Amino acid sequence: MSYPYQIKTQDQYHAAWKKSVEDPEGYWASVASSFFWRKRWDSVLEWNFKDPDIKWFKGAKLNITENCLDRHLGTLGNKPAIIWEPNDPEEHHRIITYRDLHHKVVQFANVLKNNGVKKGDCICIYMGMVPELAIAVLACARIGAIHSVIFGGFSAQSIADRLHDAQAHYVITSDGAYRGNKAIPLKNVIDDALVQCRFVKKVIVLTRTHTPISMLKGRDLWWEDEINKVETLGNPDCPAEVMDAEDPLFILYTSGSTGKPKGVVHTCGGYMVYTAYTFVNVFQYNPGDIHFCTADIGWITGHSYILYGPLGAGATTLMFEGIPTWPDAGRFWDIIDKYRVNILYTAPTAIRSLMGYGLGPIQNHDLSSLKVLGSVGEPINEEAWHWFDENIGKGRCPIVDTWWQTETGGIMISNMAGITPSKPSYATLPLPGVQPMLVDEQGQEIVGNNVSGNLCIKFPWPSIIRTTYGDHERCRKTYFSTYHELYFTGDGCYRDDDGNYRITGRVDDVLNVSGHRIGTAEVENAINMHSGVVESAVVGYPHDIKGQGIYAFIVYSNTHGDENLTRQDIMQTVTRIIGPIAKPDKIQFVTGLPKTRSGKIMRRILRKIAENELESLGDISTLLDPGVVEEIKNGKV
Repeated sequence: MSYPYQIKTQDQYHAAWKKSVEDPEGYWASVASSFFWRKRWDSVLEWNFKDPDIKWFKGAKLNITENCLDRHLGTLGNKPAIIWEPNDPEEHHRIITYRDLHHKVVQFANVLKNNGVKKGDCICIYMGMVPELAIAVLACARIGAIHSVIFGGFSAQSIADRLHDAQAHYVITSDGAYRGNKAIPLKNVIDDALVQCRFVKKVIVLTRTHTPISMLKGRDLWWEDEINKVETLGNPDCPAEVMDAEDPLFILYTSGSTGKPKGVVHTCGGYMVYTAYTFVNVFQYNPGDIHFCTADIGWITGHSYILYGPLGAGATTLMFEGIPTWPDAGRFWDIIDKYRVNILYTAPTAIRSLMGYGLGPIQNHDLSSLKVLGSVGEPINEEAWHWFDENIGKGRCPIVDTWWQTETGGIMISNMAGITPSKPSYATLPLPGVQPMLVDEQGQEIVGNNVSGNLCIKFPWPSIIRTTYGDHERCRKTYFSTYHELYFTGDGCYRDDDGNYRITGRVDDVLNVSGHRIGTAEVENAINMHSGVVESAVVGYPHDIKGQGIYAFIVYSNTHGDENLTRQDIMQTVTRIIGPIAKPDKIQFVTGLPKTRSGKIMRRILRKIAENELESLGDISTLLDPGVVEEIKNGKV
């Protein structure tokens, strides 16, 4: 399979970007023509950012699963679509070809139909990283049901909130899930959530951990029994439901500042085109390559770059059930060696955590198959970038540092592997179709280079958020009302002399110290350069003289007994790297930081602690380790 829309040289990139800005409709129509449509579009794009109202490929009819599965059967039927590596290295892995995957998706689509699911119904999926999760997602898309995957680490309350918001009458889950040395009781958590959600009609339960669970007559069904029923009927076909390009494909909840979850809605046509396009271009995917994205499908990265992007391109995608440090810190390198992985796409959090184990776990692993490394989730600090480059890529694999969001659906700003230059800690240049713009607090455009401002996008791209489920006003207020006629990313950004973009952190993570704006990411980078620092998080707190002071929470490997001396050393390091203005006013040594299960540091909680608002920390049950919060509160300086 070749990709007519794949960019192969730097000149082609510049030409493509220019065309995408001068003639966006012509540009995306030509990319979209590489996909299978039941009916072509009446217009490529109609939009305004005021309402906001955005329609791509209006009038077009398609089904995303025909593009991810059916159209590959003739040429790639026997090619692996999904390689699944289980949590336990002793358990046998699974290789699912495009033909197998198509068969299983059709089977499970029939299971859903047999249980009354119709086009437009919403289904919540709460599972571990097993192939059946991918099958369930694609089966929903095949029959036109809207899937909402909830990461297998959320609490019962978080699930109940999401079920209510989506009015989901169906749930797909499993008895439990494996993560490292733990078995997580997923079905029990669902049962706790459903106490508040009497409207749920059916719960389909996959067997994975053989944990004892309660099964309610009439509501709860075993996945395996339901598949048997379909087999008894002779495995009838399940033709793909014909969808409109703007029909919703899925809802993905992201935590809102108010605490009530926001359901980000992505639609069928534009999302399909943009994820496959960015997958092929950013990673420079070649047919036959094995792509290993270490994210969970519960997050947007898993949706776009484990499932829809790779499968839309006929790629082989690797799904991993476990964690990078179990049974030891060499697990990623085992997997790369075992399957001859070509592309590794992971998070800076994972890289920094593995750095802490030294080079021992990397030895005795053959990483020579790697061609491209990728980073996602937060800006990657220079130290981690160089470690990744030297020890994993051996200096010969380009690193793509990808900036994007749940709301953008796909990668927005990134170098293209080996095609456009990389620069440590910079996302570099926008992809074709993406028109970034820096503005000041008043919304005036900041032009030229070597400037900083708030990052906005001034023109729609195909996978832009369409609405927040059931509450369009919230979408407008959150993303389109801060600055007139612009999509506001919420991120601060610096543009260097060559026009490269570097994300400096959330705008609400920008400190204003004595009138100087300092990004928390910048201060953290400097602190992390200090030799004993494992990880840090910086927040602002009210300061009598400066307006805002800098409070640093630091995980440190060895304080040599003299904490005060260590504090001074760290301040010296920050002074050296940024200047005395960025020196932390308070440094608290901690054993860990409060993180979500995807590894994102919850600075909101740290900010409350720094501001002494210890009573209003909000729900901490969804954190990876809620106990850390108590320890930080008790050690407050």
